[in-house]
Amino acid sequence: MLRLQVHAEAFVSQPGSYARCVWWRLVGKRLRARMKLAQLLGGTSRAYDLWQAQEQRENGLRHSNHAPAVIALVRPGPGEDRTLASLDLAGIQASILDGDLREALANLEREFSEGWLLLIQAGDCVSEAAGDAYRLAISLTEPTTHVIYADDDLINVEGRRHSPHFKPDWNSEMFRHFDYVSDSAIFRLSALNLPSLAASPFQDALKLSQRDGGEIVHLPKVLHHRRSRKAPTLPLPPIQPDPASELPSVSVLVPTRNRLDLLETCLEGLKATRYPGSCEIIIIDNGSDDPATIEYLANIDPGFARVIPFAGAFNFAAINNSAAREAKGKLLCFLNNDIEITDPSWLAIMAQQAVREEVGAVGAQLLYPDGRIQHAGVVLGIGGAAAHAHRLLQPSKTGYFHRHKLPQFVSAVTAACLVVERAKFEAVGGFDEEHFAVSFNDVDLCLKLRAKGWKSLYEPRARLVHHESISRGLDRDALGAARQAREVANLQEKWRTQLASGGEGEGAHNPDPYHHPELSRLSEQFVVRL
Repeated sequence: MLRLQVHAEAFVSQPGSYARCVWWRLVGKRLRARMKLAQLLGGTSRAYDLWQAQEQRENGLRHSNHAPAVIALVRPGPGEDRTLASLDLAGIQASILDGDLREALANLEREFSEGWLLLIQAGDCVSEAAGDAYRLAISLTEPTTHVIYADDDLINVEGRRHSPHFKPDWNSEMFRHFDYVSDSAIFRLSALNLPSLAASPFQDALKLSQRDGGEIVHLPKVLHHRRSRKAPTLPLPPIQPDPASELPSVSVLVPTRNRLDLLETCLEGLKATRYPGSCEIIIIDNGSDDPATIEYLANIDPGFARVIPFAGAFNFAAINNSAAREAKGKLLCFLNNDIEITDPSWLAIMAQQAVREEVGAVGAQLLYPDGRIQHAGVVLGIGGAAAHAHRLLQPSKTGYFHRHKLPQFVSAVTAACLVVERAKFEAVGGFDEEHFAVSFNDVDLCLKLRAKGWKSLYEPRARLVHHESISRGLDRDALGAARQAREVANLQEKWRTQLASGGEGEGAHNPDPYHHPELSRLSEQFVVRL
């Protein structure tokens, strides 16, 4: 009955979209039908109710005398009795925080020298499986790990759970702007430096874990039911280049073929771009045969940009590799000719992020001409390959916990607008011309960078407009479709972006640490898996 209610709500709310799903299914476009249907169903108000009905209970170390100790301190307030009852049911020893926090922590550390602490607000609850799940996770952690956090949802006065937050694995960049961890986490008591305890003992444990090189562990289970949550810090503070120091030299590489209207718009935006450093622009002409385009390229001011030819069939990876070899900049900016630049500071913003030691590729927020999001990072595993996160979402909307508005580490970013240090690009061999001539070369590049320890970063403060696929077409022909299928297969073979044979659910391979396994792998917008 609940499943029928979910389908009915999806049909009533968007009958046209629901009908298109049916049509695509009838004409054999199964993946497209499933992806659209997943978005419709996962976005309904009853989707989480259905997910809870399907939820698998945890079988852990139930009340084992040999399990690591987890102790809860309950901050006083309304709802204390409900909180204490839930902790007792979960097998977690608890007491009300009465008096000074520092003194209470010192007493606990003396009694439970190897114990772990859960600080919880009165009125919040934990799931019945929370104690077992945390104790099992503790038993599997390294000694330098001092923080374990879980997923949460909200609970109303009637006890109905809603609004789940299926969180990413530890994302230090996102945490700078959104504390999605501290109120649904446990930390090791021995990690605290009580004589110099900061305002938040969680923050002490977090810093120590990072200092010691310990992993901050994400337990991907809904273990906390909360009355309220912290919100991200928005709007974001601007990134201001240091006027006293120049950014490294950058080479902007723009492949093109015909479509003078697009190229002119892109180059006008580059003329207006403000960059506090040396900037060269290289246009790579992939066999333009339109007379107006040929004349325009022949008359470009060499002081503004230079044009280099690239003969042969369109191979995005090879075109950009050839330009990178010609480039002089310490930074490389790969830029599609169908990008419209609306903010003159975009390149400086991206460059400042790209020069960070731990960062590999940096990607911008790209919008369709109608204002909806085209790119806000790349998620691995969507449709068995990779897809753009939050696609078609209006930037002003809340979306999934404002994720599209926050700088964060992601698995990959699009090369439609990508900045990377030349040395890092060369260290991984650039783009793969053989296996990813057109599609997924950017994903492959980012994953090669990640394998070397350089993370991809999505930076929404750099925002541009992308007239996606206008200049290249949509691969509707048989040759294009066959090429696309080969590149999907190559991505799956090399990076295991497909799910396990069982599909979504228990035991399925999760190819993206920044995308929760309980979020649908059939939707670019983050909705619950059904």
